[in-house]
Amino acid sequence: MSSPTKDQVLDALRQVAGPDGTGDIVALEMISDVFISDGRVVFSISVDADRAQELEPMRAAAERVVTAMPGVEGVMVALTAERRGGQSAPQSAPPPRQQGAAAAGPGAQAADKPLVPGVKSIIAVASGKGGVGKSTTAVNLALAFQNMGLNVGMLDADIYGPSIPRLLAITGRPDTPDGQMLTPMQGYGLKVMSMGFLVEEDTPMIWRGPMVMSALTQMLREVDWGELDVLVVDMPPGTGDAQLTMAQQVPLAGAVIVSTPQDLALIDARKGLNMFRKVDVPVLGIIENMSTFICPKCGERSDIFGHGGARDEATKLDVPFLGEVPLHMDIRAKSDEGTPVVATEPNGPHATIYAQIAEKTWAQVTQSASGRAAPSIVLE
Repeated sequence: MSSPTKDQVLDALRQVAGPDGTGDIVALEMISDVFISDGRVVFSISVDADRAQELEPMRAAAERVVTAMPGVEGVMVALTAERRGGQSAPQSAPPPRQQGAAAAGPGAQAADKPLVPGVKSIIAVASGKGGVGKSTTAVNLALAFQNMGLNVGMLDADIYGPSIPRLLAITGRPDTPDGQMLTPMQGYGLKVMSMGFLVEEDTPMIWRGPMVMSALTQMLREVDWGELDVLVVDMPPGTGDAQLTMAQQVPLAGAVIVSTPQDLALIDARKGLNMFRKVDVPVLGIIENMSTFICPKCGERSDIFGHGGARDEATKLDVPFLGEVPLHMDIRAKSDEGTPVVATEPNGPHATIYAQIAEKTWAQVTQSASGRAAPSIVLE
């Protein structure tokens, strides 16, 4: 059965009453950014920022009516909260305190946030800037965790430039058996979810910040992850809405910062580190990626981006240094092919490096957890 058209989706949405039961959300011109691809429908509803939480039932009603349409295999609906006069949207109110949660202390904020069912720890991989190998690091780190005997999933949180489907050579669309929860895709034994599965690779995601935040929350909590020891989250570069969403709405155990060695990259990595500290997310350590280059023909070493900068930065900032990953053609080539080195050459020298980093990271996660199940974050 073919996918519905945009006009058909809008016709269905006319069934949904607007705020206070006045009119419908289409007539009120509240619908924007409708994407339809192979039975997947993604759209946003623009609302006043002050009423965003109050109007969540309206969002859920819109999701239900589109889900019921013939040819629809999955729906993602985001509330785009805006203020008039150019004011920024307020942050979402914190979720209700869980019974028995600590009222104060280092772990209080994380304990207040709702856990993702079945997921014991969440590790996000992010970068202070782009171009430092963030996604490649995330994939190989996840696979290294799996080699340690852990049940591992991956969430591609880079809404604007999802790359995990290509890095893991995964194609196709996730199923929605009950019309509500998505079944994650599979790649090298990992459970994977990405916006790249829901829209075509060349479709631009021209979304405002609140819509990104809503989409991230849905991909995190409306996916049937099953029982996972670790969910690795590949964050987009920078310190924007996606990072704040994860830090404020998910109980994170900590952050791992990944950077290349040169000063400019370290400046951005420092910003990322300080952002997580400001929202009370412990920093688990720093990884130096593209640490050095060994010529495959002559064996000569060249420190193209410098060397040791991330280690020195870790010392200055009093955080653990987790290891160095070289700039090597095999890592790059296998990433492009969708055959990551940790999966295809598990006993090779590069897989060994990722394994050592994974062991150190997991030790930090375990130590930071202090007896509670919580996630961690890796930044590049």
